[in-house]
Amino acid sequence: MLNNARAVLAALALCAAPLGAQPRAATAADRPNVVLIIADDMGYADIGSYGARDIRTPNLDKLARAGVRFTDFYANGTTCTPTRAALITGRYQQRYGVELPLSAEGVATERGLLASPGSLPRLLKSRGYATALVGKWHLGYTPAHSPLAHGFDYFFGLKSGYHDYWQHTDSRGVPDLWENDARVSATGYSTDLIAQKAVSFIAQHAREPFFIDVAFNAPHWPFQRPDTPSVAVRNARFLKPADSLTSSRADYVTMVERMDRGVGEILAALEREGIARNTLVIFTNDNGGEWLSDNTPLFGRKYTTWEGGIRVPALVRWPARIAAGQVSAQVGMTMDLTATMLSAAGVVLPTDASLDGRDLLPVMTRRVPLQARTLFWRSQAGRPMRAVREGDLKLVVDAAHTYLYDIKQDPGERHDLARLRTNDVRRLTQALAAWERMVDAEAVTRR
Repeated sequence: MLNNARAVLAALALCAAPLGAQPRAATAADRPNVVLIIADDMGYADIGSYGARDIRTPNLDKLARAGVRFTDFYANGTTCTPTRAALITGRYQQRYGVELPLSAEGVATERGLLASPGSLPRLLKSRGYATALVGKWHLGYTPAHSPLAHGFDYFFGLKSGYHDYWQHTDSRGVPDLWENDARVSATGYSTDLIAQKAVSFIAQHAREPFFIDVAFNAPHWPFQRPDTPSVAVRNARFLKPADSLTSSRADYVTMVERMDRGVGEILAALEREGIARNTLVIFTNDNGGEWLSDNTPLFGRKYTTWEGGIRVPALVRWPARIAAGQVSAQVGMTMDLTATMLSAAGVVLPTDASLDGRDLLPVMTRRVPLQARTLFWRSQAGRPMRAVREGDLKLVVDAAHTYLYDIKQDPGERHDLARLRTNDVRRLTQALAAWERMVDAEAVTRR
């Protein structure tokens, strides 16, 4: 029993261990601009550099060649809201009791992520950064939960989980397009509007350090084509494969390709302003893909802790610091991007700050080798699921069933090893339970 307890503590310590020595603090002259681009519900294999065959993503592929492409990167959550909470806090979202996607405005208006001094945009503002979020928020509707409360100087986009791409109305038919904390109207396709606002912000702030979170709602449903103005079926409700009125992979392809075009416009704006070399550009996704997505070679979809529900593309480019042409098997998670951006900006964390995410720069700049990680997931969406990855081993708890996989050799999770490696099952089960007790205890204190 004592050995098992020590193993649990060791696993949790490994989870929190830094990936390398702390980099020197950045000076005012070398603070990079930071452009974070997040897709929504995109499949693991829906980018050319990750194996897409029917989708053309030349701009994202160029970004992959110019920096680091991660093969084993994960979203913090299996759905939108939890992952975005982890991004803003740099910590497991379970510590804040944020484990389900928020409902539409008026249904659960008072819920969301409360602002704190340690949020990502607030910490970047402390280093003199101009901050903006354009696109999807999905962390609350009230002023206390708004992007501005969390430290963004500017917000344009949607507050709900999805809206009609052309009409900009939510699941109840209520207008859901915002500029700061006021509803606004605009003509055009949401993906295009988001890209345009991002380009404008870059042009306005090119002579000062800036951080912009470009949170595309594509290719989340409703699956509306970008060149065909339309009204989404029944206020943009989710269309399933068996529905009589449904969507197609071809619809989805056009949405991803339009987002890629928007990424190209953002990258071109950085070049035009002469700031591309000292701009950290990150692209990732908030969770695994839906039924129209391609998650090859992974098993499962959004809402699950199978690889297809949590493993996501991640691309990082910073020409001034990161060598091009890298493909990295470093295991990482959304909250690691938070720690990486803060480190790149030279942010000195408050003494009471305790990030769960780890700075990936030492690995990307090749100052340290790949580092072992232990990461945890818990999903309450759909049916409850949990998982832990330690090195190449992954434990999945799905209802009453517990599975064990060598995820490096078996990313499709087809060969269950639980019957052969019972000691590993017990050890990882205990580590998962210890992690749950830890994050749940903190969540209780926040109520």
